Amino acid sequence: MEECTSNRGAENLDDPPNSRLFIVSSRTVTEEQIRDSFSAYGDIQGIWLVKDKNTKESRGVAYVKYAKSSQACLAMETMNGRLLGEGTKPIKVFIAQSRNSSKHRDVEDEDLTRIFVMIPKTFTEEDLVQTFKEYGDIEYAIVIKNKTTGESKGLGYVRYYKPSQAALAIENCDKSYKAVVAEPRTKSGTGEDYGTATAAYMNSGDAMSQYSFPMADASGYQYLDYRSGEYTRSLMVSTRAALSQEQFFALFDLIPGLEYCELQRDYGQALIRYNNLGSAVYAKEKLNGFEYPPGNRLVVAYVEDGEDRTSSVNRMAVQYVASQMMSAVWGGASSGHMMKPTGYSAVGPVSTRIQTDVNLPPPQKLAPRDSQSKERLFVVFTPTVLPLDVLEDVFCRFGSLIEVHLVPGRKVGYMKYADKQCADEAMAMLHGRFVNGVKMKVMLADPPREESHKRPRTY
Repeated sequence: MEECTSNRGAENLDDPPNSRLFIVSSRTVTEEQIRDSFSAYGDIQGIWLVKDKNTKESRGVAYVKYAKSSQACLAMETMNGRLLGEGTKPIKVFIAQSRNSSKHRDVEDEDLTRIFVMIPKTFTEEDLVQTFKEYGDIEYAIVIKNKTTGESKGLGYVRYYKPSQAALAIENCDKSYKAVVAEPRTKSGTGEDYGTATAAYMNSGDAMSQYSFPMADASGYQYLDYRSGEYTRSLMVSTRAALSQEQFFALFDLIPGLEYCELQRDYGQALIRYNNLGSAVYAKEKLNGFEYPPGNRLVVAYVEDGEDRTSSVNRMAVQYVASQMMSAVWGGASSGHMMKPTGYSAVGPVSTRIQTDVNLPPPQKLAPRDSQSKERLFVVFTPTVLPLDVLEDVFCRFGSLIEVHLVPGRKVGYMKYADKQCADEAMAMLHGRFVNGVKMKVMLADPPREESHKRPRTY
């Protein structure tokens, strides 16, 4: 297809976010008609008509880029369902998905009406409403609180009735609130959900006892010398994945004492600060190198904050964390209670980096590669594929697993078993479950076609 326009002034089509419209109209609608109808809602930076590359005729699809998100949202709310000319059908107007987004669905209105803000810890929900009501009617406002102490975490959500109202709030509120569009709520989420991927990891709450971190060998830990000046309460986190502020907060809030979380760039880097040195040391040791989401390793480093770390309280905090880490490594299950949660499986050398919401049986040896396949399972992964060694570790636990095959370029794979009952047990236990934040759909695979002139399948 070909994009045709007389105005290509927008260098970054996703800056600011949600400022581009996707329009479905009649093929006879022209760029001039679109400009005349949509220019009343704001500064249009570009219009793109999608045309057939062979016939050069319009496909009835167009994009409109505005200077502000609030302008695009207002145009969407007002123009959706209207006619642009005689003999044309009513148009459909959506906020266009980001060009870098991995999501394959339209942006829904509900995704754009909720904002995530950083607020003073003294703020009540009424304070939130009073602060943000000038931008539009508010459906609800929530202050996120510690479930144990009931104290505010300095974060909140504000839900408007219209996307344009939320966009106005983000654009015009005091910059200290660092307002952003909130991550879409999960289907089973509550008012304190922090994003789909993190909710999958956390399973059902934000308590640290419900989360399993990867454990290292004892030789991997260095003695924590508080006199070196290396350890601070502030951490800088870097990642190649496009993580939002909410996702950073949800992950590091698993360690008690999180005081501050702020994106340093649009995505990929965040400044984390704890209210005590021990929590910061623990977070650094446990989350540096951690895969979140699966396949993407976090880099966590201390940041100089000018604080005196030689005080007796800080020395005790560092020494306490060091002793807890070492006791967890050397003492196993009996002394590692603060590392190993109930309800998650963590057995064997590979399994120490597996988090799952089901109790798995112990690992078993793989069947010989030349074993005859009695049953194959077809597995669909959401949102990404798990590493091969992790899948072998999970699916071997039911016995007679021959091999794991991942289809290149697709988020699916096959598990080949030498015993049908073992395959059935794996499917019954693992279907719909999460492993390292990845949801698996486990089904029986179609049997291979019996055609003598074709080479037999190897998976």
